[in-house]
Amino acid sequence: MNCPDMIALVLKSKSSNKVLSISPNHTVHQAIEKLAEFDVGALLVLSDDKLAGILSERDYARKGILIGHDSRQTLVHQIMTSPVISVTPQHTVDDCMAIMTEHHIRHLPVLDHDAVIGLISIGDLVKWVISSQANAIQELQGYIKSGYPG
Repeated sequence: MNCPDMIALVLKSKSSNKVLSISPNHTVHQAIEKLAEFDVGALLVLSDDKLAGILSERDYARKGILIGHDSRQTLVHQIMTSPVISVTPQHTVDDCMAIMTEHHIRHLPVLDHDAVIGLISIGDLVKWVISSQANAIQELQGYIKSGYPG
């Protein structure tokens, strides 16, 4: 099933559109505390309100722990992913799923003229697609139950 809905709709439907971020000069330990506090898998890294990178649990595991960096001594900018792949509110759910699949990522910042307006996760997209499919099924069932014309 194709899902041509724009990401702007997905952002509006989220229970919270608060963009969680951290400075590139904070410690990785501070970032991990924030990830745990808000029960999320990634933080946007903002410098002067501009997207500088993204820090995910995967970054921490692969670029921090495995290499032996001490999270209290390591700064976010040392292990964050940069440059960041991002989308606009006009991208579709299908576009975003294709981007995430192609690049093996789970989070996409949403930018409007270089301003961060949200963050979309693979979970957000899966929920949206499931909901869209459920609505389509209900509509088809309603059509079938109402009888065929003619």
